[in-house]
Amino acid sequence: MGLRDLAEADLGLILEDAETGFGYPITLTDPSGTVLALTGFSNDIAQVIDPDTGQVVSGRLASVALRISTILSAGLGLPRGIANEKSKPWIVEFNDLRGTPHKFKVFQSNPDRTIGMITLILESYA
Repeated sequence: MGLRDLAEADLGLILEDAETGFGYPITLTDPSGTVLALTGFSNDIAQVIDPDTGQVVSGRLASVALRISTILSAGLGLPRGIANEKSKPWIVEFNDLRGTPHKFKVFQSNPDRTIGMITLILESYA
């Protein structure tokens, strides 16, 4: 087993282990309506950096990190942002620490095929 294979296996322990890792329940729904219950890393913060000024501003930045092999083994393709407002987007749902559910659509998809992780940048979806 090479270092990349070992790193991908370790990624499973880090992202998908809810007891000793960062694992947190996340639901992923593809545009056709197929729902996949996953465990991964979720992030939802209220401060972002304005790219024009470099200043910290109030905003919302939500993202999730998921293991690519888990998504593919469930028969789904890699999630991606869908710009066409008339098309159904990829949906990501997770609860915050208080148990309040939040629903997002995928805005941007950043797969890292070296380690086998995909980071999805999200925006609110009602």
